[in-house]
Amino acid sequence: MEQCQYIGSNPALTIDEARNYSIRWLGHASFVITTPTDETILVDPVTRQFDWPIDWAFTNLAGGFYRQLPPKVTNDELASTKAVVYSHIHYDHFNKADIADIGNNIKYLTPLNFADYFPTGGYDIVEMPWYSSYDIGQTTVHFVPAHHFSNRIVVPFITNDDDETLWGGWLLENNGKTVFFAGDTGYSGHFKDIHNAFGDIDVCLIPIASYHHEEHGKWYRNVHLTPEDALVAAEDMNCGVVIPWGYGNSSWKMGDHTSHSALFRLLHMKEQLNSKVPLYILNEGERAKF
Repeated sequence: MEQCQYIGSNPALTIDEARNYSIRWLGHASFVITTPTDETILVDPVTRQFDWPIDWAFTNLAGGFYRQLPPKVTNDELASTKAVVYSHIHYDHFNKADIADIGNNIKYLTPLNFADYFPTGGYDIVEMPWYSSYDIGQTTVHFVPAHHFSNRIVVPFITNDDDETLWGGWLLENNGKTVFFAGDTGYSGHFKDIHNAFGDIDVCLIPIASYHHEEHGKWYRNVHLTPEDALVAAEDMNCGVVIPWGYGNSSWKMGDHTSHSALFRLLHMKEQLNSKVPLYILNEGERAKF
C-alpha cells in the first residue's frame, strides 16, 4: 500500500481497512472487487494474452504486441468469487482461457447476446440490457451504457460480427455505497444519464490510456476516453474518488506511446484544468479499501 497515491482533497473520503469495498487492480481493465457484505466480483478478468488466433496474429504479424503478464486472481479470491462481469467482447476484455480457469460454479453477468461466445461447459450466464439489474447476495449489479462498439472478428474481412453483442459498464450498489466501472468508452452524455439514475458515485473506475493522437483520427477518441475526458466524466457523476486504469506494464498500449504516459497526462491535465476530482493511483496488483 505504500506505493498507492491519493491525490485530492475530499474530507468525506476515508480509507478504512476494516469495512466497505475492497478493490484490487490486476492491470489493464481487470479488477477484483469485494463488497462490504463479502461478495467478490471479478471485472473483465483477462490474465493472459489474447485468445487464439488473435494471439498468434499479434505475435507473428504485429511485431510482438504483448503486455507483461498481470498479477493473478489468488486462490482465496477465486474461492470467494460469486460473479464475473464483462463489459464487452473485445479480446482485451474477454478471454475464453480465463473463463475455463474460473469455472462454471459462479454466475456470469454479460451484455446481451454474449452467451454464444462462451466456451462450452454449462456456464451460468445472465445476459443483460442497459439499465437492468441483478442481485448477487446483498449487492445489486446494474448494467449501464458506454459509448463504444462490439465485435469479435476472427478472420478480418471474412467474418464480421459488428455490434452483435451489447457493450457497457457496471455499477455495484451495496447498502447505499456505489462503485462504477466504465468499461471502454468515449465521452458522451451517458455519464450524466448514469448520475441522473443513481446519484453521486462513491468510487469510479475509469479508463485513461487509449487517448487520442492525430494519427488515430477522431474516431478513436469517439470510443475511448482521453485523460481529460475522464476528469470531465468523473465530474458529471460527482465521483467521490477515481481509480484510473488502462496504463501500466500489464496493459496493452493501444493509442499510447509509453506504458505510463496516460497517467502523466492525467496528472498534468488535472492541474491544467484545476480539476477537484480526487484520484487514487494504484500499481498493478495493489488494493485499496473505501
